[in-house]
Amino acid sequence: MALELKLPTSAGNFAGPTSAGGAEGGGGARPDGGRLDNYRLSGTPVAHGTYSPAACRLAFAAAHVVADPLGDNSPGAPAVVDWEHTLGFRRYLWSLGLSVAEAMDTAQRGMGLDWAATQELIRRSAAEAPEGRIAVGAGTDQLAAGKHSLEDVVSAYEEQFAVAEAAGAQPIMMASRALCAAAESPDDYRKVYDRLLTQSTKPVILHWLGPMFDPALEGYWGSGSFESAADTVVGLINDHVAKVDGIKISLLDASYEVALRNRLPEGVRLYTGDDFNYPELIRGDENRHSDALLGIFAAIAPAAAAALKALDAGELAEYERVFAPTVPLARQIFSAPTYYYKTGIAFLAWLNGHQPGFTMVGGLQTGRSLPHLADTFRLADQAGVLTDPELAVDRFRQLLRVSGVDA
Repeated sequence: MALELKLPTSAGNFAGPTSAGGAEGGGGARPDGGRLDNYRLSGTPVAHGTYSPAACRLAFAAAHVVADPLGDNSPGAPAVVDWEHTLGFRRYLWSLGLSVAEAMDTAQRGMGLDWAATQELIRRSAAEAPEGRIAVGAGTDQLAAGKHSLEDVVSAYEEQFAVAEAAGAQPIMMASRALCAAAESPDDYRKVYDRLLTQSTKPVILHWLGPMFDPALEGYWGSGSFESAADTVVGLINDHVAKVDGIKISLLDASYEVALRNRLPEGVRLYTGDDFNYPELIRGDENRHSDALLGIFAAIAPAAAAALKALDAGELAEYERVFAPTVPLARQIFSAPTYYYKTGIAFLAWLNGHQPGFTMVGGLQTGRSLPHLADTFRLADQAGVLTDPELAVDRFRQLLRVSGVDA
């Protein structure tokens, strides 16, 4: 028997298919234009089991954290993490052959996850990670808001690099709000990066995060021009080839990524952070391909694993077939304001049974509206990433009830 439920929608909010009956079965128009429509699930869950890591690409899923529902995770409070389900989600990603990018912006760095909780997250996750299957974010977010010197920025980075090193994990040198505020020129970025890369004991993944993900990073690398910023980045990498494993770029513009990718020295990877265009960028072109370090992979993990398996086998049609329906879902989750994408990641983890409740550190579960989450539900169904549709339907009905919707 087909699964059905009533989902919120509003005029112009969702252009995807609905069930037979459409608006006729809904709950009627609301004063603000919202309504309830019948929705019949139509997707077939992507088959998933245990996978080996892909041979053709490195693939990191940037994982979220699960909030302790009994903890005080109100905005501004220190994060209280549900360690059992947080680590359980990472075991799930590893079982699918994916590596984990730990303590990144997906884990709410700078948006609810404080430095004390971050250190504990890195230690616990690295202790369980299979060999070589974890990289961790090293940034400067222990610094208080406000103006800091370049020396303060370096010291903060050094402290976080030391935590990564002690955990035995590869460092990801995260883009720094404090550095962006302190730097007055590209040379200031070079002073900081040159020093940290020279000191690092492991090859580093650099991190170029655009202002759509964090408005405080506008003008990173000392310029608002992509071309000028790219010149700084390429010069930096050329001077430290032995210390740079690769660079993750998250600008949501495939042409920028390809342009930078083609300028990288041999052996330096481009890790796509483009949650809009990842299938084409991972597939690559006649020149080069991108590896992956993506938040969306946490939401579409079974599909990502299946697509990479197909790519390994040279089955490009199957690769495209599996990935294609995940792209509308990714564009929904990462729609503006993009920095609230973490809410969609946690929402799907809850729908799929990876955490007991839809709560987030810092209260960020309020970052998306009910109609937005309903559209996310529809697109997740159509992408085949609701791994247990009956559970997902039951949980969305719970969300409707606690939201005051009689459906």
